[in-house]
Amino acid sequence: MPKQPALFLDRDGVFIENRDSYVRSWEDVAFFPQALTALARIREIPYKIIVVTNQSAVGRGIISLETAVQLNDRILEVVREGNGRIDASYLCPAQPGTNDPCRKPRPGMLLQAAQEHNLDLSQSYMIGDALTDIQAGQAAGVKQAILLLTGRGTAQAALPKAAELPPFVTFANLSQALQHLFPQQA
Repeated sequence: MPKQPALFLDRDGVFIENRDSYVRSWEDVAFFPQALTALARIREIPYKIIVVTNQSAVGRGIISLETAVQLNDRILEVVREGNGRIDASYLCPAQPGTNDPCRKPRPGMLLQAAQEHNLDLSQSYMIGDALTDIQAGQAAGVKQAILLLTGRGTAQAALPKAAELPPFVTFANLSQALQHLFPQQA
């Protein structure tokens, strides 16, 4: 069976707002309206659409893994209710500094998804709002890593480390990035 490309999406800062104190409950969830509309527009793309999200609040003991999974499931349910399609979701509960292979900037979640879904990483895209998203995509060998200026993206793009990474592109938000990648759908 031929391999399929994927569109990997970070979650916080990409289609929901980041929270400095973490997404701990449903009250902390705020969707970017343009993101929900954009996700609905690309519903028919011939790519797997996969969410890969670090959730260090679990590893830090702020929320339980069960709560993090329930919140993630509910967030994805709202995307689907808005006619968006998410084919799979991977959540890494590790906190920074643990060297856990699933925690971005390491590519573990992308590599696991590639194995489980028969993906062609060289034809895939990674979209996030942090340099760790860019690094994870590049480490996994994706075709293009994209930094959004929503969430933490503007501050991340200004960091000296951004200039040290292999080239990546930036867009103002998810809608603009998806319009660039899939103009026939936008």
